[in-house]
Amino acid sequence: MPDVHRSDAPVTLDRREGPYGEVVLRERGDDFEIIANGCFLMDTSDGRSERLLIDAALAALPADRTAPSVLIGGLGVGFSLVRAAAEPRWGRIVVAEREQAIVDWHLEGPLAAISGAALADPRTGILPTDLVEYLGTTTDRYDALCLDIDNGPDWTVTEDNTSLYSPAGLADCRERLTPGGVLAVWSAQPSADFEQALRNAGFDGVRTEEIAVARGVPDVVHLALRTD
Repeated sequence: MPDVHRSDAPVTLDRREGPYGEVVLRERGDDFEIIANGCFLMDTSDGRSERLLIDAALAALPADRTAPSVLIGGLGVGFSLVRAAAEPRWGRIVVAEREQAIVDWHLEGPLAAISGAALADPRTGILPTDLVEYLGTTTDRYDALCLDIDNGPDWTVTEDNTSLYSPAGLADCRERLTPGGVLAVWSAQPSADFEQALRNAGFDGVRTEEIAVARGVPDVVHLALRTD
């Protein structure tokens, strides 16, 4: 008979039904997991690729860029935000997160232990809004867009998010960047097709950085520049 008390058996801490489907926060041993519409999104077991998303974007910016602004698409478990807040070079740090449940888990739930200090940073602001809608309607511009939405351009959990990686969505991303700005996109797997889509959208300097994982294909960060 299986041991139902094993430490690696997940425990559901919260379950919410929202406008985009169900989101669940689970605890597995020492880690937390976010599940969306029954599909695993991310957990707190590693975070190297989420941190790379921020580091690679900053490294790609001109060295003389003073207090660059960054828009982080997706709060997730908070690793990207925490990395940005730990870097004094960043100026304004904005996080767009459409799932109120995830925001709540960070503000007053178990994930506050990870992100509390970063959320209290005066440079940080939370936009409780859909990223795709925001990019298509705002006139704000940023020096960097760091996007970690679903599992990347080739595998979206929520159908609405596919438009972010469409030609129109990438055009909106480019328009929201300052000249010389950088787009960084996290993905659960490399995608030559997405690299070409970035070039087709008018981005330059398109490249991919990989992070090895324990099993399967590596996580990646796609990078692209707006040079004009």
